Amino acid sequence: MKRSEINRIIDESAAFFEDRRFYLPPFCRISPAAWKTAAAELSEIIGAGLGWDVTDFDLGDFARTGIVLVTLRNGGTSQAKAVGKTYCEKIIHMRKDQACPMHYHRAKTEDIINRGGGTLCFELYMAGKDGRSFSRHGFSVWSDGMSRKRRPGEIVRLSPGESLTLPPFLYHCFWAQGEDVLVGEVSTVNDDVTDNVFSRETPRFMTIEEDEPPRYLLVHEVTRFVRD
Repeated sequence: MKRSEINRIIDESAAFFEDRRFYLPPFCRISPAAWKTAAAELSEIIGAGLGWDVTDFDLGDFARTGIVLVTLRNGGTSQAKAVGKTYCEKIIHMRKDQACPMHYHRAKTEDIINRGGGTLCFELYMAGKDGRSFSRHGFSVWSDGMSRKRRPGEIVRLSPGESLTLPPFLYHCFWAQGEDVLVGEVSTVNDDVTDNVFSRETPRFMTIEEDEPPRYLLVHEVTRFVRD
């Protein structure tokens, strides 16, 4: 993706969140220069990977396959573990007809919540014994305190206010239908480096073409930028 496209997407998503009365924390407005000058003070934010996360999964078609997330809180740093921060929260802007590719997590359990907008749709499979294929067996998933039996590949649709619990090794692809969706995520600690398994070889973070200066840094590039 071009940096100019990332800058535009972040501006659009920031406006989307504000329009829906979801207000982002101060670290979402930190400039690239400020990350360097205040790196020591911001060490837990950097270590926990808080902030903007934009990706097209290096597929080159963000409108069709992509996602904008903001990691609001997360464990994982030595400071976080010391106070028992064993959870993560994200807010997501899912654009109409945009999908997040099929994947599962090795360790993370997450609740995905439709906070408002259109319908949030999921395609679900349990991972096969080889850890790559789709199991042909049915399974049960929890949704808003109730367990439901599901068939492999069944489409689950969440209206605003509804949620779905995704345990480890449950493949899921999800997309917004009808209009953009404000999506909440509450989970155990998030680790995007080692915990994601995609059904097809898909990079979690994309290559960036620097056609203009960044207005905001993405979570996966802050550490490198501060050290340079």
